[in-house]
Amino acid sequence: MAETDRHRARTPSPSPATDYSAFVLSTLARHAHTSGSVDQRVLRKCLALASSYLITDTTMSPEHGLRSWHAGFGQLIDVLVALHNRGELELDTVNAASRACSECWTVAGSWREMDAGRESVRGVAMRLRGLLDENGKTYRGGRVYVP
Repeated sequence: MAETDRHRARTPSPSPATDYSAFVLSTLARHAHTSGSVDQRVLRKCLALASSYLITDTTMSPEHGLRSWHAGFGQLIDVLVALHNRGELELDTVNAASRACSECWTVAGSWREMDAGRESVRGVAMRLRGLLDENGKTYRGGRVYVP
């Protein structure tokens, strides 16, 4: 075996970049297809992964990662807004979204290169704030997670 072949055999191929948007779409579509409705437990799990995907999307694909992460986070918030409008949004899901915003804000503030990530989180947080009760601290009378 030639030296270059041995090196190639030992060198793992690079991992494909993560894509939060693709993950969110496939996960929600798969669960909606089987149940016919939005499983908010699945939605909360997707939200819980937002900060991890912010890191992996932006580090594995510096050119497109923030855009794919922003699209995925935005898609989740679109679902929350739709559930709210139908009167089906659960307080636990609002809390998961608030926690995800807080975690993503912290992650985005950890690297200078992620300033645009903070702008994205700010936009999502503003949309979430619009769903809250007038006092801005509760959702349908229940206390909302605030860091």
